[in-house]
Amino acid sequence: MNRLELFGLLKKDMNFIEEELYRSIDSHEELIADTSLHLLKAGGKRLRPVFVLLGGKFGGYDIQKLKRVAVPLELIHSASLVHDDVIDDAETRRGQPTVKSKWDNRIAMYTGDYIYARALSIVAELPNPAIHHVLSKALVQMSIGEMEQIRDFFNVDQSVRNYLRRIRRKTALLIAVSCELGALASDAPARISSLLYSYGYNVGMAFQIHDDILDLLGTEKQIGKPPGSDMRQGNITLPVIYALQQSQVREALLAEIDLIREREDRYSPRAAIELIKKSDGITKAENLADRYIKKALDSLDLLPEVKTKKTLRDIAHFVTRRTY
Repeated sequence: MNRLELFGLLKKDMNFIEEELYRSIDSHEELIADTSLHLLKAGGKRLRPVFVLLGGKFGGYDIQKLKRVAVPLELIHSASLVHDDVIDDAETRRGQPTVKSKWDNRIAMYTGDYIYARALSIVAELPNPAIHHVLSKALVQMSIGEMEQIRDFFNVDQSVRNYLRRIRRKTALLIAVSCELGALASDAPARISSLLYSYGYNVGMAFQIHDDILDLLGTEKQIGKPPGSDMRQGNITLPVIYALQQSQVREALLAEIDLIREREDRYSPRAAIELIKKSDGITKAENLADRYIKKALDSLDLLPEVKTKKTLRDIAHFVTRRTY
């Protein structure tokens, strides 16, 4: 199943959201317009706007209201990626040069700030204070998650619990509030918005775990960056943590990670990836992702029986089977 099949139900409205995304960050200042549009033009899954619209199906669906949530959430995600690429010193994103690579770090940081500001100015058009409360709390947690990631660069002794807390803040939370805010913007009952939050949170956790697995198993064409990029950047992900817990590969893997840290881009992570594949790190990570998907589906089962549930169920299954 590809993205077009998965999101076909929303094709017209997603095309509208895509146009609004481009319009929202257009600027008379040529440089800021070029840098802000750069990542959008590279594409993306647009999962967050999709979840907003699907959440809206459980209330009074109004695309004019929902765009004021869907567009900002995708912009916030994009801004965080622009900043991430500076922190990680990443050269490519979605198969294209990053903003920091094409311009420089200073331009990238201000580009991210500009995109954040545009996101907040759009969502401010909605009068519901609950929406602003949820979003502001999420942004605080995302910032903490970013700091935790920096703190844990090349930390080979971090626990699974630390990793899960970090991806909750960096990834799962924004997907969870996308589902929740779609419902809130559509005046759905509180119980429904809460169940949608739970669904989105668990899908988001599984999504990030699978992303970290793809970083090790995917090709550069599939994932838009060289395999092993997370390790190069110092991000010790779940499959690596599990692999490091196994005595038969731990010492050799630690040695490879040390070489990656010392030599940076001059040393390939290929040997480290092979060691991880020899362990059960990837299998254990896949199993945990599957458990999160089961929790997501359990929350979904408690929602009213509407057509949207099938799409949400399909997305949950898609998350851990995708190759990009």
